[in-house]
Amino acid sequence: MTGLSAQDLCFSYGRRQVLSDVSFDPLERGKLTVLIGPNAAGKSTLFRLIAGLLAPSAGKVHIADTDLARLSTRERLKKVCFMPQFFTANAALTVFDVMMMAHKQLKGWRVSEDDMFAVGQALEDAGIGHLAEAYVSELSGGQSQMVSVAQSLIRKSDVYLFDEPTSALDLRHQLDVLTQIKTAVAGRQAVGMVALHDLNLAARYADNLILLGEGRILAQGSPEEVLRSPAISNTYGVEIEITTGPRENLLVHAYTS
Repeated sequence: MTGLSAQDLCFSYGRRQVLSDVSFDPLERGKLTVLIGPNAAGKSTLFRLIAGLLAPSAGKVHIADTDLARLSTRERLKKVCFMPQFFTANAALTVFDVMMMAHKQLKGWRVSEDDMFAVGQALEDAGIGHLAEAYVSELSGGQSQMVSVAQSLIRKSDVYLFDEPTSALDLRHQLDVLTQIKTAVAGRQAVGMVALHDLNLAARYADNLILLGEGRILAQGSPEEVLRSPAISNTYGVEIEITTGPRENLLVHAYTS
């Protein structure tokens, strides 16, 4: 079954055009696509359109042959899981509580022993089992972000969208979280999309890169194809040099002069 695709998506806030004719070919299931681009390029807006939180002024989003606009809110929630940039939850709830709510969101609210085990296991897998009884109000920014990622991954969806899931994390936890996401997407044969600012992390974890600038897709392809494209330097306004690291990984060096 083919994955997620977009055709000629357009969106504006009032008179300000944010996305113009955004199209991408079906993203392969089991692969991770990283969305890159400068601030205000339209990355968050694109994710919100895919998730159904915003309605495009033109264009369509499909999963296989299904037009997502034709689905009910509940049907769309089953297919698309979206993690926004900012974690929002009732401050009086514990981490275990908010994880259980994510787990049971579309399944009814009667909690079984299997549900309790699933949530506990998900917290351990995410490396945050020690936070289970912590209140949301007690979490640091980085801890909140890790909980938000775990909330998303406890759901079984066709498409996972993560909007800057590592922005508040230290280096070790950035690697841990992106590894968790990439492993889950591959294991579930889902479509995964992550928005990142760090081009070295993008090069390391992406199977496919999409460069978005000024509301348009400027390049799409393998990390090497996109990062070596002249569009990268033009979009970011810096000189880009690509080298190969000791583990045959791409390294991105940026210079302002």
